[in-house]
Amino acid sequence: MLGRLAERELTIGELATPFHMSFAGASKHVRVLENAGLVKRTIRGRSHLCRLEAARLAEADAWLKRYERFWTAKLDRLEALLREEDRAQAKSKSKSVTE
Repeated sequence: MLGRLAERELTIGELATPFHMSFAGASKHVRVLENAGLVKRTIRGRSHLCRLEAARLAEADAWLKRYERFWTAKLDRLEALLREEDRAQAKSKSKSVTE
């Protein structure tokens, strides 16, 4: 839904259609997105138009990037340790073969 809302405003019915959801199900989903601050709903007559609140996604992206840097550093260190261990095992095996 968020991807579709990035393109343009849509009604709840339009949001529901590709997901084969009922209007009520889509409305509940939109309410959750509204509560998270990701979607803003405007009522025009009987139509409920939804639009993406991109600023909230930018906040989430910034938060995730902080953890991405953390985990990238940890995984890079793990990779270095595993390579070091592989080299030590290979060296040990080649030493035992030549003896």
